[in-house]
Formats: sequence, C-alpha cells, structure tokens
Amino acid sequence: MNIRPDQNRLVFSADTLKIDEAAEADRIVAGLRGQLRSLRKRGLVLGLSGGIDSSVSVALAVRAVGAKNVFCLFMPENDSDPESLRLGRLVAETFGVEAVVEDIGPTLDAMGCYQRRDAFIRELVPDYGPGWASKIVIANALEGDGYNISSLVVQDPEGKQTKLRMPPSVYLGIVAATNMKQRTRKQIEYYHADRLNFAVLGTPNRLEYDQGFFVKNGDGAADIKPIAHLYKSQVYALAGHLGIAEEIRRRPPTTDTYSLEQTQEEFYFSLPYDRMDLCLFGLNNGLSADEVGRAANLGVAQVKRVWADIAAKRKATRYLHLGPQLVQPVEEIE
Repeated sequence: MNIRPDQNRLVFSADTLKIDEAAEADRIVAGLRGQLRSLRKRGLVLGLSGGIDSSVSVALAVRAVGAKNVFCLFMPENDSDPESLRLGRLVAETFGVEAVVEDIGPTLDAMGCYQRRDAFIRELVPDYGPGWASKIVIANALEGDGYNISSLVVQDPEGKQTKLRMPPSVYLGIVAATNMKQRTRKQIEYYHADRLNFAVLGTPNRLEYDQGFFVKNGDGAADIKPIAHLYKSQVYALAGHLGIAEEIRRRPPTTDTYSLEQTQEEFYFSLPYDRMDLCLFGLNNGLSADEVGRAANLGVAQVKRVWADIAAKRKATRYLHLGPQLVQPVEEIE
C-alpha cells in the first residue's frame, strides 16, 4: 500500500489488494492436499473453460496432486464460443493434464433446454427461431437508485439487435432453461469424479462467490473451492505467477452462456472486475465511500450505489449458499 505522508496513514488503492503470489499458491496447495485427505479422495476433477478462474484452478490442482491426478472436462454446447474450447485445450497442454470433450449440446436439446428458452423469448418476439441470437443484460447500478431491471437483447438473421423489457415470467423462464447448462455440466463432472474417486473442484473467485454469481447445484456445486477467498484481481496476479498463457490473462471475463457475446458486467456486475474488487474490499473493510471512490475513479454517490447493489445481491442470493433446510437437526450427522 502507498503511504499518505501528510497524514501518516495508508492510502487505499489497487495496490492494497496485492498478494505474495508464491506464498498464496503454496498456502492453497497445502489446503488442497489437506482437504483431499479429509475427503479421502485421490485427485481432482474440474470443468475447464479457458477462463482465468478455471485455468488458475488447474495450475493449483497440478501443484497439489500432480498432473496424473487431475482430470479436466471441456463441456461445450450449442451456444458456446469455440474460442473457449481452444483456450481450454491450451491450458490442458500447458499443465499436462488429461482432458476430454463432453459435448452437452445433444443432452440439453433432448431435455428441451433450447426449446423451452426460445418459447419464452417468443412471448416477446414471435419470429424468434433459427438464425436468431439472444442474451440477457442488466441495467447498470450506477445509472440510478432503483432496481436493476433485466432486458432481453435479440439479434435477427440480418444482424439487427433489439432490446426489450421482460416481464418477470419471461425472465424467470429464460433463466430457468439456461440454468440447465450449468447443472448438466456438474452432473458430468460428478460422473467422472465418482468413477475416478476424485473430488470435484469449483472455480469461483471471491467476487462471484460473494455475489451469488453461480447456479445452485450447477456451477455452485463442488467439494472444494480453492480460490473463493481471492478477489478476481488477485486471481489474475496468481495466473501470472503460475504461468497461465498471456492470451488467457488478456481475455475479458465472459459468461459464455448465451448465443450473443456477453460480458459479465452486462449480465451481472456493476463495473469491470478490477473496480468491483475495490468496491467490495472497501465495503468489507469499512472504508469510506470517498476513499473507495478515489481508488476506483468513482464519485461518492456512485460508490454508494455499487454498495447498495452488492447488498441487494447478497440478500437475493443468500439461498444459493444454503444447504437443504431441515425441520429439525439430525444430531448424529451434524
């Protein structure tokens, strides 16, 4: 951190989030080894998307148990960006892990994932069908003090895009159908984990974990989540230390879920990850909105809107972190 000489106190900045990458990697590796002993598992299974979080998780897993005890899955579907598969393969080759492709598109098609989603979209766009593409976007929390309203963006076969407000039933229907993707991937991960006697490794960073940016019993399900305590900017720093390819470290975070290209800020977060990290850290550590604003290049009112959005998401997604609720504890198990 930087010292503010006139007041002899620490100045909050992006440097505040800097970590000792080597020490942090060693700490996570030791934690993984201990957790696997506790679980009585001999290795780790994870889905590899070519994104920064799963790439860092692979590198840490290999350090913990060796490449021969890490099994990776590429799980593309009909809406996936082919670049994700290419970059995922690059990571697998870099760290020498076994990785296989499990195309979940036919499974999702058989379950009606795409058909169910498209039926809800057609409630607003009757012509929606082959050759069209879509995504969900959310209103930016910096633009006002009201609720974040989700909108549907559709693109027709000629490339024209239209943005439409969605009634709750359409929004919930599209999301429910789309969540089949994450839950199907997790089913495949646990199949391979069971046959290998491995544990399933989850890849959320602190921002995603805190804000409920995952699907319950989908990408939120895992036996171990080794980087959930790290802010996303810290994950990027760790990636450089671990030897993750530069093109992966440069790639903007995406959802890779909808048929139209979509950033995480469009879908969920108020700001790019580096500024969201600063806002979240400031809120978590009792810093003033003025201090956070200077570090994140935001006005005080904007910081307060981001904090309000963080609080609202924590409240709305609290159930994602809960296990099954019991009427009465089963004391022998607990």
